[in-house]
Amino acid sequence: MTAAFTPPADEPLTSKEGWSRWVQHDPRPPELHLDWPHLSPVEQAAYDDARLDYHSDLIVVNTPTIQEVVKTVRRLLILNRRQISARRGLIITGGAGTGKTTAITQLGRAHELSVALRNPVTGPRIPVVYVTVPPAATPRMLAVEFARFLGMPLASRSNITDVTNAVCAVLCDVGCDLVLVDEIHNLNLATRAGAEASDQLKYFSERIPATFVYSGINVERANLFTGTRGEQIASRFATIATRPFAYGTTVQRENWRALVATLEQALRLHRHKAGTLARHGEYLYQRSRGMIGSLSHLIRGAAIDAILDGTEKITKAHLDAIRLDHAAETVTPTPSPARHRRQRPGAA
Repeated sequence: MTAAFTPPADEPLTSKEGWSRWVQHDPRPPELHLDWPHLSPVEQAAYDDARLDYHSDLIVVNTPTIQEVVKTVRRLLILNRRQISARRGLIITGGAGTGKTTAITQLGRAHELSVALRNPVTGPRIPVVYVTVPPAATPRMLAVEFARFLGMPLASRSNITDVTNAVCAVLCDVGCDLVLVDEIHNLNLATRAGAEASDQLKYFSERIPATFVYSGINVERANLFTGTRGEQIASRFATIATRPFAYGTTVQRENWRALVATLEQALRLHRHKAGTLARHGEYLYQRSRGMIGSLSHLIRGAAIDAILDGTEKITKAHLDAIRLDHAAETVTPTPSPARHRRQRPGAA
């Protein structure tokens, strides 16, 4: 389990500086001081602030979905080593809030750390690129996103060919072998702009010797697999679907309780008793709709309140006081029947 990290506003994950800072972030939680009641007011404030900052981070759990994504892409990276063209890729698809971005970024982080461990080099190296598809993206907009990640200066008169060639040359030089493209649902192959942007991504995949991984909301509904272009994507990309955790069978309920227990173990509170949240498993499921992101927000928010009010433990009142996203507050999940027990639970 790791704690996520948000780079400064001027260094988002879609820049090499922000991405590198996030990958190298040390997620270790702060230690609890046994003598905390005897700290001076200044020391207490600093101590509490460190714990508040820790709980403000999104706690990422190594869910079965993340494990499957990492395992699948590691295999693809090896299979694609000798491929000159038509490299195989992966698409992560699912509903909003089911953990697609978490899965894709954790994949990139794991790969970059693995590359650094296996092949320590002194020269410039960028093994992973992470970009998002802008709304109503055009081919040039996509090319600019890649250039922006690399920090390449672009002249106002640079045409798409210039930008594309420069991006491909740099990524080949720095040894990029994994390209992560998020928000792929913004490409609509039924429109001319979407079709041309899709062609631009395909061109990048032919020029850059890397494995491409896409992530988006219910990509099947975004016409990503329709028409000639869609058929080509479907023939080259496998898919992994992210879903909320289910709660209909005994095994599913046990998996949910284990998830709650994992998040509970990450808390840094002095009076909280282990197992307290597990006893509220059904309540937490109903509040979060089985979404690990909503569950994490609920628990971390309650922990923050417990520090601020001095109780140092999460109570039902703390949980009741946390407002979640609109979808979680307005939709009551229906426990999945036993025949769905093999569906993959989502990530944070």
